[in-house]
Amino acid sequence: MTTRYTRTAKALHWLMTVLIFGLLALGFYMHDLPLSPDKLKLYSWHKWAGVTVFLLVWFRLFWRLGHVPPALPGHMSQPMRFAAHAGHALLYGLMIVIPLSGWLMSSAKGFQTVWFGVLPIPDLLDKNKETGDLLAQVHQALNLLLVAVLAGHIGAALKHHFIDKDDILTRMLPER
Repeated sequence: MTTRYTRTAKALHWLMTVLIFGLLALGFYMHDLPLSPDKLKLYSWHKWAGVTVFLLVWFRLFWRLGHVPPALPGHMSQPMRFAAHAGHALLYGLMIVIPLSGWLMSSAKGFQTVWFGVLPIPDLLDKNKETGDLLAQVHQALNLLLVAVLAGHIGAALKHHFIDKDDILTRMLPER
């Protein structure tokens, strides 16, 4: 049984970490900006990165099907094992539904996503202001939930490293 994640799993984890934290920061920053060409450019970048995360999470899930992650430490209780698995499932679910909610919101607001300014992505809904406004609230709430789940994920990794002194954190770190 393996005790470390594969290089691909680590690369995907850290690439998505950077993208997601960047998306969160950009999303919170641009939300209250006045309408301007700069704001529209930031929204485009945000949507490009969101589509990229959406595609990467599917690749990551596909990769994981053929590459079993390391087992959790034997000292973990059943409730803690359940919490770890539930937390990961919630993270994967949010990495799917948040970009979808953004895509639906953009469609309903009448702003088609054109990935990297080249590949138009079809709208999923007809333009409808009320639906767009509702989806904006859903998108924001899901992102706030993501922040909370990420805080728990990071907190758990740090607890394992500094208090439990096991390898949960180090097996996901890049090799030196």
